[in-house]
Formats: sequence, structure tokens, C-alpha cells
Amino acid sequence: MIRSVLDGLYRLAGYLAGLFLIVIFLLMMGLSLGRGVGINIPAGDDLASWSMAAMAFLGLAHTFRSGEMIRVGLLTDRVQGRARWWLEMFALVIGLSFVGFFAWHAVQLTYDSYRFNDMAQGVLAIPLWIPQIGYATGLVILFIAFVDEFIHVLRGGEPRYEKPPPATAEEVVERAIQSGV
Repeated sequence: MIRSVLDGLYRLAGYLAGLFLIVIFLLMMGLSLGRGVGINIPAGDDLASWSMAAMAFLGLAHTFRSGEMIRVGLLTDRVQGRARWWLEMFALVIGLSFVGFFAWHAVQLTYDSYRFNDMAQGVLAIPLWIPQIGYATGLVILFIAFVDEFIHVLRGGEPRYEKPPPATAEEVVERAIQSGV
């Protein structure tokens, strides 16, 4: 039950990131095409930048769990057995520490913006905590994903964020195409 809830949370965050990507596209197209015909989208730049922050941070957990986050495997790929497990645990603890630190402070920043009634300084004067929700929520979900993965690897499971090595030359090409290399 918990596994399906967590996977659903990561998937939902990924879908929300995709939705914000579409919002960015529509805003940028509206701003670009609107200039040619004399139509202005008030605060379009602000909305696009807030959407970009939400998209980037909400997509982190899904990217991490899908094994698409950039990882440097120069060391971990050369180590096997128990030494590799310790190295993975060390990396997860470091990741948990950093992500936990940033998530805590992102939530604190958002709460402080709410508490002090900080307002955006652009054309659209809205409370700053509203656009900061995407940033803080994305980091909290990424922290949850790290805790989830830490517990899984601690119990002896293989890291789910790591894809198995490609078995065929076609799979190498397929992964290179998917990654945009």
C-alpha cells in the first residue's frame, strides 16, 4: 500500500512538472506572438519564471526514481559486493543530508513569506508563498524519495534509481537517444 502511494506521489509530481512545462510553453508562445500583434500578457515573465521553478523542483523526485538523474558512477561502477553497498549508503546519506537541509529551508522560506505577507515586486502583486509552494513541495517530495530509497537499500534491496547496464549495443544507442546525448 505504501509503495503504491509513494510511487503515485512521485508520478503526480512528475505530471505536475509536465503541466508547468506546458504552461511555460503557452506563456512564452503568447508573449512572443503577442508582441507581433500588439498584445501584452501582464506579468507573463513573472508567471513563466515561477512556472519554471515549480517545473524544475517538482520534477526532481520523479527524475530521481526513474534513474534519469545525473549520477557519477565512476567509483560505484568499479566496486562490487558489500563495499558497493557501503558506498551507496554513504551517497544516500550525503544526498539525504543536502536535500533535507534544502527542503527544510525551502519550507521555512515559504512559511516566512506567508507569515510576513511578502508580496511579489513585479507587475502582479501576489503573495510570494504561492509561487514558492512549487519549490518547497518539490524538495520535500525529493526528500521523501531519498528516505524511501535509503530504507530500501538499507534493507538490502538494489538501488531502484540505478538502471542495469545495457545488455546489447542497441540498448546503448536507445539510452543515448533517450538522454539526448
